[in-house]
Amino acid sequence: MSSKKESKKTILAVFDDPDNTLAGAKALMGKGIKIREIYSPFPIHGIDHVLGIKPTRVSTIAFFYGATGTFLALLMIWYMNIEDWAMDIGGKPSFSLAQNLPAYIPITFELTVLIAAHLMNFTFLFTSRLFPGLNNMNPDPRSTDDKFVMEIVLDDNKKMSGDDIKSALQETKVVEVNDSHLLYKD
Repeated sequence: MSSKKESKKTILAVFDDPDNTLAGAKALMGKGIKIREIYSPFPIHGIDHVLGIKPTRVSTIAFFYGATGTFLALLMIWYMNIEDWAMDIGGKPSFSLAQNLPAYIPITFELTVLIAAHLMNFTFLFTSRLFPGLNNMNPDPRSTDDKFVMEIVLDDNKKMSGDDIKSALQETKVVEVNDSHLLYKD
């Protein structure tokens, strides 16, 4: 199975300060230049509003993962203590989960948190394309250390030429502009 790859010409602007990156993004977006992505070693407060990124549904997903963990915990407790190996411990009735539920709240809580945390971790790895074997691409490895890289794809900005974008970038506090980068997408 072959994957068809297309190349897109991109401009990479490297900043050395998060405030300069945020100010540069505001200035470029104000001029109508669309920024595809900003790679950063840590989150920049307010950059999502500048780029127009919509809020995620992480809390909804986390709730469903927690509900799945609660269900699996209660199913495990019911099966182990009532269905499979019923034992009379301390005079507790062994034929009903509802009558024993207060004793199982800590176990249920711990399994809910454990399962939700693991599923959220896998969700993060898949959505950020960091899971081993997925095609992840960071155009400049310095963005994982101390630089902030702004990626501008020329096909997203059809009204402006590459020279117009580069001149707009020079008006910001950019440290380096690289326009020879090719971004490969599946």
